[in-house]
Amino acid sequence: MFESLDIGASALEAQRVRLDTIAGNVANINTTHDKSGKVHPYQRRFVVLASGNAGSGDAPGVHVEQIGTEDKAPLEKFDPGNPDADKNGYVAYPAIDLSTEMVDALEASRSYEANVTTMENAKAMINSTLRLLA
Repeated sequence: MFESLDIGASALEAQRVRLDTIAGNVANINTTHDKSGKVHPYQRRFVVLASGNAGSGDAPGVHVEQIGTEDKAPLEKFDPGNPDADKNGYVAYPAIDLSTEMVDALEASRSYEANVTTMENAKAMINSTLRLLA
């Protein structure tokens, strides 16, 4: 009876992780260093979703299978005054397209809203069923 709520909750969690990943991509759109401080542009991350509940694979729902890293060549921009510029004056920036990130964020947000609506409808049906049984 509460399986529909579990499915919706797993989808909400998956979309939240997706939105967090997209936000990280947008926040690091100009990051030219890695964690150790070496000149290495940020690599775009993406979420891979899989069917089933992460806790038990045969339960219905969706879960984050992995957060992958895109292996794209960085964008080279000529900026000889930048301290991160190479010997030719080019700076390597992350290959992140803001338009793509915004569309992905809109899609994840709409999916989140749809799952909230689905859970609200399931909750209303459960409440109606309980009122009928009482």
